Amino acid sequence: MADGKSVVNPPRFKGRVVTTIQKAKEVKPLVEKCITIAKNSIPHEEAAEEFATDAERNTEAWKQWRESESWKKWVAAMAPAVTARRRVFAMLRDKEAVEILFDDVAHRFVDRPGGYTRVLRLAEPRLGDAGTQAILEFVGVHDRVSQVSQKPAFVDDDVEVEGEDEPTTEAAEPAVDEAPAGDEVAAETGEAESATSEEE
Repeated sequence: MADGKSVVNPPRFKGRVVTTIQKAKEVKPLVEKCITIAKNSIPHEEAAEEFATDAERNTEAWKQWRESESWKKWVAAMAPAVTARRRVFAMLRDKEAVEILFDDVAHRFVDRPGGYTRVLRLAEPRLGDAGTQAILEFVGVHDRVSQVSQKPAFVDDDVEVEGEDEPTTEAAEPAVDEAPAGDEVAAETGEAESATSEEE
């Protein structure tokens, strides 16, 4: 992690844990509270940086800084941040978790008023006891981006379509003999019938 230590059981995805839904709902308020405490300590740490020194510990410059007024101002500005770390450590009982929370996680949610985590129920139960599984993860990493669908552009009848702007010449229709009138049809059919009767 931050110290370069190797994690014994690293998570498959950073910022996400798969557990039962009961445990996820139980631990979610605790995580939200710890993040809020860590986030509220950021302004105090930034104010303390104004009076901090870059000198290494136990050097002459560092000892002079300890005896100056800047050190007293640094202590006064840093006191709320130290208190916040002690409060979180009392809940988590893990120094490495407190360090990760204050150094990495809290800065991700500076502009977010709340709702740092979400619980997603999984469809497949856990093997062994068939417990309902869920994902507890930080928001802002695997968020789905909602997009507004665009209205399709339909072609109006008045608008000319490409390829139809040139005038088309109609093909000349072949000459078709007009159908004979009703009397002529009857006369022709009568002649045909008389011709067939004579042949018989």
